[in-house]
Amino acid sequence: MSEKIRKIYRSRKDRIIAGVCSGFAKYLGIDVPIVRLVWILSIFFMGFGIIAYILAWILIPEEP
Repeated sequence: MSEKIRKIYRSRKDRIIAGVCSGFAKYLGIDVPIVRLVWILSIFFMGFGIIAYILAWILIPEEP
């Protein structure tokens, strides 16, 4: 019962600003454009997207 623990990392290769959306997409196993679209919508409609992105940028390490 050895499960591999997945860690989230910011992407070094597939990035536009800091690689946060690419890291989330890889972690969740979905396409990057979907994550980017949801993030942009959260900025415009919910308002917390910018703060969440900056926090993720600070807290999530870059991939080794």
